[in-house]
Amino acid sequence: MSAITAGDSALTHPGRTRLIAACTIGNALEFYDFVVFSFFAGTIGALFFPTHDRTVQLLLSFATYGVGFFLRPLGGVVFGAFADRRGRKIATIVALFSMALGTAAIGLAPTYGQVGLAGPVIIVLARLLQGFSAGGEVGASTTLLAEYAPAEERGFFGSWQLASQGVAVLFAAMLAFGIHAALPAAAVLGWGWRIPFLLGILIVPIGLWLLRALRETHANDSDPRTREVSALSLVFSRHFGTIVAGVALIIGGTATNAIVVLYMSTYAVRQLGMSPTTGLLAGVAAGAVTLVAAPIGGWLSDRYGRRPVAGSAYVLIALTIYPAFLWLNAAPTLGVLLSAVIGLGALNAVGGATIIITTAEIFPIEVRATGMSLVYALGVAIFGGFGQFIVTGLIAATHDAASPAWYVMACSVATLAGLRAIPEMARRAI
Repeated sequence: MSAITAGDSALTHPGRTRLIAACTIGNALEFYDFVVFSFFAGTIGALFFPTHDRTVQLLLSFATYGVGFFLRPLGGVVFGAFADRRGRKIATIVALFSMALGTAAIGLAPTYGQVGLAGPVIIVLARLLQGFSAGGEVGASTTLLAEYAPAEERGFFGSWQLASQGVAVLFAAMLAFGIHAALPAAAVLGWGWRIPFLLGILIVPIGLWLLRALRETHANDSDPRTREVSALSLVFSRHFGTIVAGVALIIGGTATNAIVVLYMSTYAVRQLGMSPTTGLLAGVAAGAVTLVAAPIGGWLSDRYGRRPVAGSAYVLIALTIYPAFLWLNAAPTLGVLLSAVIGLGALNAVGGATIIITTAEIFPIEVRATGMSLVYALGVAIFGGFGQFIVTGLIAATHDAASPAWYVMACSVATLAGLRAIPEMARRAI
């Protein structure tokens, strides 16, 4: 067994910037591959799920997006156990290849009009593979980063996991914006939508180059305890309460992210009557504010504690999101849209950056990757993956354009309950 301690000289070689980049680039690229689907949900729905009802078409597309989350818990368990046994770095590399394969399959998939039902089947299978990959990458890379970081800066280091997701959303939204702005609608439907998926294959060479600079922080295959009992058995038998609390921690951030960061572009087009290019500016703003605010949240959590920072963020989200939706529907302008996304996105980034490192800190090293992967995947699978599907259905059923706010409020309350169930982890040795 080996581990990097807080004072290890590895922090100066490869250097702080290269260290953070190496640990988060895979997460950024995988998140890009995973979320770019949501920015082309309408196009994919039209090509792969032909129906006369546009709402049903969008629901089918969002359901396919959500299907990708089904295998995240399994991926979290498989890759997490692999990372706890064989090492964080090798698990991250395997996850990169798996995600690239799923993304390439979507980018090359024939449409319903070309091959009939085989087209949607390929899309669903590719989403399942993406979900399996994403379920394992977050836990492996986050534990790698947490175990490299000094105890007094672990929140700041860990916050770059969420910041890297902001980069992914920003790039995906900007690329979608550019495609819709530069190409006629027929070209977007014909081939333009494939561009961002094929670019996602670059996840492999870039991730491998950055990961070369890091050495393994934990390889447990020589430990007799892990030969006798799996990390999954250990985490369930000894840390079941921590799993429950960890899932609750994840719910608020993943629901807010699904609605404010990913769904708002579709909401702007479908509910507010904005153009696709205007709506995509919401995604650009959400990605940019996540990139800026997440490291601030991590720094604040190192200074003031994980629980006060995350708790304050999700209390404010629960109190402000319904008025924000009412304001948006009363004055559906670009300025109001961007103001709502930036304000709510900043709060979610501050709280989410704190939560993501906390879910790694609350587990001991021998089951850290498994435990963190499991709680993250379980929380995201339902409340994030099907968040857009749920709120689209809520709006259709209630005819209340502000109903997505109730969903986020309920999930934020769950995160506040989870925070009460865990100890304060800031500056603790792990």
